[in-house]
Amino acid sequence: MTLFFKFAAYVCWTVCAAGMAWYVTHAGRQISYVTLADGRRQLRPIPLVLRLLLPLAPNFEPLFTRPAFNSARTKLGTRITAAGYEGVISPNEFMALKVLVPFVFGIFWLILLRLLSRFLLVVDENILLLTIAGILLFYLYPMLWLNSVLKARHRSMQRALPFVLDLLTLAVEAGLDFMTALQRNCERRALDPLNEELIHVIREIQLGTTRRNALRNLSTRVGLPDLRSVCFALIQADELGVSIGAILRIQSDQMRQRRFERAEKLANEAPVKMLGPLMLFIFPAVFIILLGPTITQVGHQLL
Repeated sequence: MTLFFKFAAYVCWTVCAAGMAWYVTHAGRQISYVTLADGRRQLRPIPLVLRLLLPLAPNFEPLFTRPAFNSARTKLGTRITAAGYEGVISPNEFMALKVLVPFVFGIFWLILLRLLSRFLLVVDENILLLTIAGILLFYLYPMLWLNSVLKARHRSMQRALPFVLDLLTLAVEAGLDFMTALQRNCERRALDPLNEELIHVIREIQLGTTRRNALRNLSTRVGLPDLRSVCFALIQADELGVSIGAILRIQSDQMRQRRFERAEKLANEAPVKMLGPLMLFIFPAVFIILLGPTITQVGHQLL
């Protein structure tokens, strides 16, 4: 009878492991897309850790629909939209993931620490500290991922913005109106984050939104300071009747100057950032290379 229970336990554990492996493989193959304003679909990858728990997120959404979470939900929704994941993951789902990730993976982390302590790879006194550190890291992981995606999207827009403004300036000064120049730019450029947002602006205007409101929505939706200044300058030019070509040329010069200042700032920060690796790796290596033979000879003489 004992042998039968052992065999049944092994079978259950095998089925459980096979089911988990199948689920992880199935989740790893899933691809998430976002539908752009013109109907095209664009890939929006989600980390495997979040994809595994995303089907469980709707069970926790009622907890975050209370009025106490309205402010946090609004801020989170703004960041998700700015990162380009609107429609892929909702603020309620993201808040649920912030609870699920440390809870589920914290259990696996604790089991792993117990196994390591059994093989004397981890001291028992450090298990509590490592458990807290792991759970804290799992809790911060969703927000760290969102911040990294948002920064990468903003960085791509900052790089493309001066070039796009130059093209718009040339097109407007050549005789095209602003909307036609914007459409030609979106049609002939590769689909990047800035192009996606400009397509959204064109679609809003085609559906009846005024150009001022569409530009305001663009600055609010993206949240990039450089793009916000360009939108406000175009709105003021539209309100005051100033030539858009002149405004675009001024803004392109300013964007190019800001890009040069950012590059100069990064160049000035490089020596400070290199100081840490220099102290940790290069100086010990030089010390070993220069003094290693001398220390070896002294050691042989003492022995």
